[in-house]
Amino acid sequence: MTAKDSIFIGSSTREETLTLKLANRHGLIAGATGTGKTVSLQILAEGFSRAGVPVFCADIKGDLSGLATAGVSKDFLEKRASDVGISADYTYEAYPAVFWDLLGEQGHPIRTTVSEIGPLLLARLLELNDTQEGVLNVLFELADDEGLLLLDLKDLRAMLAHVAERASELSTIYGNVSKASVGAIQRRLLVLERQGGEHFFGEPALDIRDFIRTAPDGRGVVNILAADKLMSAPRLYGVFLLWLLSELFEELPEVGDPEKPKLVFFFDEAHLLFSDAPKALIEKVEQVVRLIRSKGVGVYFVTQNPLDVPETVLSQLGNRIQHALRAFTPRDQKAVRAAAETFRPNPDLNTERVITELGVGEALVSTLEGKGIPSVVQRTLIRPPCSRLGPVTQAERRALIQSSPVFGTYERTRDRTSAYEVLLGRAEEAQRQEQRRREKEDSYAEKHGEPRRSRSGFQLPDFGRDDRPRQESRERRSNRRGQRDTVLEAGLKSAARSLGSSLGRALVRGLLGSLKRGN
Repeated sequence: MTAKDSIFIGSSTREETLTLKLANRHGLIAGATGTGKTVSLQILAEGFSRAGVPVFCADIKGDLSGLATAGVSKDFLEKRASDVGISADYTYEAYPAVFWDLLGEQGHPIRTTVSEIGPLLLARLLELNDTQEGVLNVLFELADDEGLLLLDLKDLRAMLAHVAERASELSTIYGNVSKASVGAIQRRLLVLERQGGEHFFGEPALDIRDFIRTAPDGRGVVNILAADKLMSAPRLYGVFLLWLLSELFEELPEVGDPEKPKLVFFFDEAHLLFSDAPKALIEKVEQVVRLIRSKGVGVYFVTQNPLDVPETVLSQLGNRIQHALRAFTPRDQKAVRAAAETFRPNPDLNTERVITELGVGEALVSTLEGKGIPSVVQRTLIRPPCSRLGPVTQAERRALIQSSPVFGTYERTRDRTSAYEVLLGRAEEAQRQEQRRREKEDSYAEKHGEPRRSRSGFQLPDFGRDDRPRQESRERRSNRRGQRDTVLEAGLKSAARSLGSSLGRALVRGLLGSLKRGN
């Protein structure tokens, strides 16, 4: 079923195959729900594995986990094998598989660091506007300038608080930094944490070489990402897949056009990446898809509607398997026309009409051949898979995880010194210095008899102390008595003026004289 240089897909008027040497020119598997896209993905993964090519695929519904176990004989499978002409060679077999899970529940955990994701993808993940993305860029620049590692979400939260505290200062260096934008990013982080994002950021980070393995028998390992729960966080899923592509592009050497790919990457539910994506992100995807071919990586997008993939990316996909589309709405009709027009015409086939008539397990197939020229499109009966149709059991999954070659590598998190610990250490050191300064001031004040001061610097009242000199008390009492005498004298003088008679003034002078002598 898999020749030395190609993968058997199915039968039309001839055998339809995918040439391994041209498999890194990327591809598309499209079709409405229930038309057989998952089986097409499964048979391609089997073919690549047999050829010694490692595979990565996201398991949206759990069905692809069946690649790890042998299929079970069923009448309709045997009939399909006979119809496509492979009944003599058709056997059931399991394929070497490794299970992964961003949440760490149904496979080995996958982690990366905040720094490796970078501000562009992180802004996409957090759904930030342009102003907030600008603040995030300032944060990353500041972390680089100050040598602060951004590994996990607590590092990011610590840096956000640090940026908010220094907003005025940073605005003069990096441009405007708004505390309101920092607050918005912090709120977005809370949403990301609820979606399980905290599991994705941290260490040990994924070593991309663990995705590019072959089994002892020479078959390529099929890496299966458990993505059923991940679908509730589509942004996280899309950003993860794009990050993975970027990592492959950066880490793998240039190989040109090898005899077979180094890795094949199946991008299921591709519309989740492009839905509401900003122009900068689409350009990033286009760039990676266009250039990663020379790294020996083939990228295959799997989606319901070809219109889900931007034209700039769609034009890069040379190998195509198109399952049935439904033309119930104007948009569906447009998708049918667009899909038909992307194939090399077959004079014996009305492509636009056939797309709506295909049955389950049928597809229009066109692959690259010769010098990279697309083959004439053919109505093709897809071959049956050799692995199990349907998911593995939980017991089987646990056993496969524990027997995996990477078991124990990623199960435990590692928390080394990074931005959070450094900033926390700075804050604690500043607090200790402030405490030493206060203690020094209090010691000096006590030594020199100066009033104690509060932490804010205000003088504290000296409550409860009774060691004031008696002389000070006598002086204060004398002053108070003098003040009372002065008031009395002023009153008597006023009365004297009001009497207006010599007798009254004489009486007043006599009274004042007696008071003074008494003192």
